[in-house]
Amino acid sequence: MLDTDNRYFLSLPHRPSKPRKTGITIMIDNGLATKAFADVVESAADVVDIVKFGWGTSIVTPQIRDKIRVLHNLGVEFFFGGTLFEKSLVQDKLDEYLAFCATLGADYVEVSNGTIGLSDPDKSEYVARVARDFRVISEVGSKVSEVSEKMAPNEWISCIKDDLVAGATLVTLETRESGHGGICRANGELRYGLVEEILTSGIDSRSLVFEAPTTVLETYFVRRIGHNVNLANVPARDLIGLETIRLGLRSDTLLEFEPNTHDVRIAV
Repeated sequence: MLDTDNRYFLSLPHRPSKPRKTGITIMIDNGLATKAFADVVESAADVVDIVKFGWGTSIVTPQIRDKIRVLHNLGVEFFFGGTLFEKSLVQDKLDEYLAFCATLGADYVEVSNGTIGLSDPDKSEYVARVARDFRVISEVGSKVSEVSEKMAPNEWISCIKDDLVAGATLVTLETRESGHGGICRANGELRYGLVEEILTSGIDSRSLVFEAPTTVLETYFVRRIGHNVNLANVPARDLIGLETIRLGLRSDTLLEFEPNTHDVRIAV
């Protein structure tokens, strides 16, 4: 494992060793070919903590067990997207879905209501039910921009707190892999005011996961919350790039963690 504190000649922000409880990076697998998936995860195993098999891709991935084996061998955890949980609820197959998760050795179960008409209080009850047997990552916010934008900040905050009380290990703030919906507007713009209200509500940011499928969002959350912010929906192509953002090795955050940010003068 790379030691980013001592191996290099540079002074870099501290990144906790795996298994991390903060500064978590959750990669989304949107259906990568198995060999490409293995190559990505093996290459970036030091900087990826969890893989989410997006929406229902695990159901139609013939070699899903091979992918999971790669993760287990590398110490990378995984779970299935909340859409699969919601599909199971719609068909009254929750017990079968949880058995599926247990059989494949899922480390977490995501509980969400981003698409279906499940009330937030009812979702929290499902969090409590599932948390009896699994670690739960709950999700707050609708995938439909118009629905999420109608949720006042106090509703978001209440939902987050309720899910944590119900037993969620982490609560994810929704943003689709396209960068729309949830905490982002229909045009992809982050709802900055909403984020600020959540961050100043007294909720421990270490219990929150911010979905950040774009470099712009990754950079914003690192600069606003810190290099050890929990980020999800990170594309496979961005894993190494995100780590450079976390460590101030990209222009966007180059001076963010420097004690002295005065202009550098060239010595003659």
